[in-house]
Amino acid sequence: MKDFFRNNGGLLLVIALLLSLLLGITSVFLSGTTDPISNVMTAVTAPFRNGVSAALAWAEGAYEYVFHYEQLHQELSDLKQQVADLEEALRDAEDATRENEQLRALLGLQEKHRDFVFEAVRVSSPSTSNWESTITISKGSAAGIEAGDCVVTETGALVGIVSQVSYSTSVVSTVINTDIEMGGMVSRTYSAGVLEGDFNLMQEGLLRLSYLSDGAQLVAGDEVVTSGMGEIYPSGFVVGRVEAVFSDPSGMTRYAVIQPAVDFSDLIEVFVIKEFSIEN
Repeated sequence: MKDFFRNNGGLLLVIALLLSLLLGITSVFLSGTTDPISNVMTAVTAPFRNGVSAALAWAEGAYEYVFHYEQLHQELSDLKQQVADLEEALRDAEDATRENEQLRALLGLQEKHRDFVFEAVRVSSPSTSNWESTITISKGSAAGIEAGDCVVTETGALVGIVSQVSYSTSVVSTVINTDIEMGGMVSRTYSAGVLEGDFNLMQEGLLRLSYLSDGAQLVAGDEVVTSGMGEIYPSGFVVGRVEAVFSDPSGMTRYAVIQPAVDFSDLIEVFVIKEFSIEN
C-alpha cells in the first residue's frame, strides 16, 4: 500500500485537482440562475464536490504520510548505522586499552627478568577434556619455540609448559595437566614441594603441591610460585594459591590442593620464555 501511494501519489493529486476544477467551472456557469434545472444540477453535483474535496484531502494526507514514513525509515537506518559505528569504536577502544595494560604489565615483567627472552603468541584454541588440559598457540619452531619452554601471562602467572612443537604452532600443557611436574614453593614461608597434575583434580581445574615436609607451614590462600628447583624451569612465576591442605592415605606426607592463577578459557595472548638464566 505504501509503495502504491509512493508511486502513484502524484497522479492521484492531479486527478483530484482536475475533478475539483471541472466542478468549479460547472458551478460558475450555473451561478446566478434560479431555474429548476440549475437547482437540480447544484443538488446533483454537491455530493461530487464534497467527495472530491474529501478525496483531495485524503490523497494529500496519504501522500504526506508516505513521504514522512520514508523519511523516518531513512532516519532510523542512519541511527542504526551510527549505533553500529559507535559499538565498533567502543570495541576498538576496549581492545586498545587491554593491549596497553598488557604491554605495561609485560614491560614490568621484562624489567624484572632482563635476561629472559619472551615471544608473544596468540592462543588459537584451548582444549580441556576428561583426559588432558592443553592450549594451542600460534607459533612454533620457526619462531624458536621448543618443547619444555615455559608459557606465562603478561603478569607473570604460569600458564604451562610447551609439550609439542610444529613449524608454525605449538601445544602447551597447562599447569593442571597430568604430565606437569616442577618445583613449587609457598612464597610466604618458603615451604617447598613438587607441583604436579593429578587426574582427579584436573577435572576440577586444580593441581597439587606434593611432598611437603613435616614442618612445612602453609594455609589456605597462600601464594605458590615456581621454585626453580632442578634448574629446568625459571623461578618466581606465580602458579596459584593454596585451597586446602591434606594428608595422603598413608598419613606419611601432606599435600596442598592449588587453585591456578590463570583462567585458561579466557586467554587471548601469552608469552613463551625461550631463554632464561637461573637466579641463584
